[in-house]
Amino acid sequence: MLMQRVESPPEAAPRTRHIRVAAVTMAVRCLTAFLGGYALIATVAMLIARLLPIARVEATVWAMIPSFLIYAVVALWCFHEPKLARIVGGVWGGAILAGAAVWLLGVRP
Repeated sequence: MLMQRVESPPEAAPRTRHIRVAAVTMAVRCLTAFLGGYALIATVAMLIARLLPIARVEATVWAMIPSFLIYAVVALWCFHEPKLARIVGGVWGGAILAGAAVWLLGVRP
């Protein structure tokens, strides 16, 4: 009984590839949520401040106030949405479009 031969459990298939894919996907989600979300919200806030028909300082303040809440919503959405392509396209595409609109509008007189 003390000297019985113990069978080793069968080795599981290597899961390193699956772990790497999941890690890369999570890294892209994190970068998109934090950096892309910041780029999106900053450009949208600039666009709103540019379009509001009030004084420059007041327009900037009114554009920045909701931006903190919207940034949190965008970051949470990046981790809730199951499709990574929709996240990347929505956040980075929105940031590029809003930045292009700000660039086309130019400096506010």
